[in-house]
Amino acid sequence: MYHPSMKGSTRARLYDVLDLPFEYGRYRRLRRLMFEGLSGRLLDAGVGTGRNIAFYPDDSEVTGIDLSPAMIARARRRSDRLGRAVDLLQRDVSATAFADNHFDAVIATFLFCVLEKDQQLPALMELARICREGGEIRLLDYVYSENPVRRFVMRLWAPWVRAVFGAAFDRDTERYVAAAGLELLARRFLVSDVIRLLVLRPKA
Repeated sequence: MYHPSMKGSTRARLYDVLDLPFEYGRYRRLRRLMFEGLSGRLLDAGVGTGRNIAFYPDDSEVTGIDLSPAMIARARRRSDRLGRAVDLLQRDVSATAFADNHFDAVIATFLFCVLEKDQQLPALMELARICREGGEIRLLDYVYSENPVRRFVMRLWAPWVRAVFGAAFDRDTERYVAAAGLELLARRFLVSDVIRLLVLRPKA
């Protein structure tokens, strides 16, 4: 997902290179889990360079959005290389212009840790609007560990993560869930207590 610190094609290219150790050491198995059991019309919110594309379900129609044209361009090249048809659009996650109840499910991997705190509620409200009743919204993000040693290390890493990826560990997305008109179905950690999955559903 685009962040103001990540401008142009150079930033988009470096994103994949710098993220490579994490991608193959940690993220790929999580991406598969994010799409498990989903089908129909799906939204990949904050598609970035398209790392999720390889894991899209075969029986699905996927749209990917991102604010960065450079990220979208790289995602398009990846989709072409994988032979996967994806509708890739430059859109703001807080104002997508999709119709109400348009998607059967929404997936966002490491998007909300990039959004600023004042963007959390508007983005969640927009996802609640465009996800159909009974559909799922799955959010995967980093949070600060409760373990003192691990938390200390994360605090040391935080300035670098902010500078390179535009991300932060303190977004506390869950606090905005109810106000956005969403119901929390599940909360679980997938890597230690630092990478958390939230499964949400629009309230009836």
